[in-house]
Amino acid sequence: MPSGVVDVLLIGGGIMSATLGTLLQRLQPTWKIAVFERLHDVALESSNAWNNAGTGHAALCELNYTPEAKDGTVDPAKAISINEQFQQSRQFWTTLIEQGVLDAPSTFINSAPHMTFVQGEKDVAFLKKRYEALKEQPLFAGIEYSEDSRVINSWAPLLMQKRRKGEPFAATRVPAGTDVDFGALTRQLFASLAENGADVRTNTEVKRLKRLEDGTWRVKYRRSIGRSPGEIGARFVFVGAGGWAIKLLQRSGIPEIKGYGVFPIGGQWLKTSNPALVAQHKAKVYSQASVGAPPMSVPHLDTRVVDGETSLLFGPFATFSPKFLKNGSMLDLVAQVRPHNIGPMLKVAIDNPSLITYLVGELLKNHAKKVDSLRTFMPTAKDEDWELLNAGQRAQVMKKDADKGGVLQFGTEVVTGADGTIAGLLGASPGASTAVSIMLGLLKTCFPDRIAQWEPTLAELVPSYGETLNNDPAEARETIERTAEALALTA
Repeated sequence: MPSGVVDVLLIGGGIMSATLGTLLQRLQPTWKIAVFERLHDVALESSNAWNNAGTGHAALCELNYTPEAKDGTVDPAKAISINEQFQQSRQFWTTLIEQGVLDAPSTFINSAPHMTFVQGEKDVAFLKKRYEALKEQPLFAGIEYSEDSRVINSWAPLLMQKRRKGEPFAATRVPAGTDVDFGALTRQLFASLAENGADVRTNTEVKRLKRLEDGTWRVKYRRSIGRSPGEIGARFVFVGAGGWAIKLLQRSGIPEIKGYGVFPIGGQWLKTSNPALVAQHKAKVYSQASVGAPPMSVPHLDTRVVDGETSLLFGPFATFSPKFLKNGSMLDLVAQVRPHNIGPMLKVAIDNPSLITYLVGELLKNHAKKVDSLRTFMPTAKDEDWELLNAGQRAQVMKKDADKGGVLQFGTEVVTGADGTIAGLLGASPGASTAVSIMLGLLKTCFPDRIAQWEPTLAELVPSYGETLNNDPAEARETIERTAEALALTA
């Protein structure tokens, strides 16, 4: 066993590691926690503000969380579940504000109404059904629906200027939506971790993981500067390394990672900081995804607040690179291939020709074509007002499926070793927004012998822990209002 042994090693400097470390530091203040990040600072990959949409995903505007069944009905269950998870994040951040861990709320979260805007009779009919399914749910109180151009113009003027008369359109709006700078939030959480004794090391890349006979892990790493090697022992390892999580989990040798692969999809935004445009749009407006497009590519026109500056983003537009991270390796896609996952990966490729067609179409779009896409949202968009900005890489999960052989899965998934001493997160959206819920679930899975004694503290950190807010209208309303006040948001 290496001379240095920590209780918890967090690999990756993103919002997931920051959230788990913050929870564990409060649950077990005496535990030694170390964080290894291969880049020169934390929050430079998916958690960076410009690498994601910054949407506090609460299913207020995202249509993929309320799919329409073959019989035409809309089931709100998934949307309710996502909203419940985001409410836990809001509660946790509220507690940390009250404890002085986080800076002023406006440094990482701001109000931004969440809207859905659709065109065409079919999508208008679907949005109306979605509205009817959600409006009676306590967590969706205050949702508004309109097909009136004057009303929609008052919500988001850029959507309606010079729009052709006669085309059917509709919108929903929830004033209580949010814009979140996950980069700022992540940096603040890691700063607090370090201040309270955690060993946060940047420029440190994990190369090997091996489980020892005593159940602990020997982790070999290399410093980016000077290339000096080292090793550390850990009783528990969390791999929150974005797209590289699969690489490290494969190296760990745990059988639970067998059958998994990931498919990288990059992205670009159109961005404007033109004050005249920014002043006319204060919302995150989502629509329907193109045929064959993954849910993460749903087009949206967003207000973003980063480092106190407000701008607008439109996109995302898919790009392709074999890298699993923005700062990854060109060999990532090939290097993940193993005998146990090549079958599921090939099956995914065969079963998803529309995704390939979509990606090719996206890659052929130049700047002018991308602004043309924006004009479906904003008819008055001018090429010269918008610049292209590269977003982060998203590594979508591919895995074995008993019925289909292999499936492409959108969302996030935690892979845990049988003995609970190692876990890693695969996948993408809505991960950051639901990080608290995901990490609470990980605690139950990986620390079953401690969770009972931790629950009183968890209930202090997240008051709705173990409860379902949507089943209690009064509690839901009180929680939303309380966290809105603490986070300086529109309730």
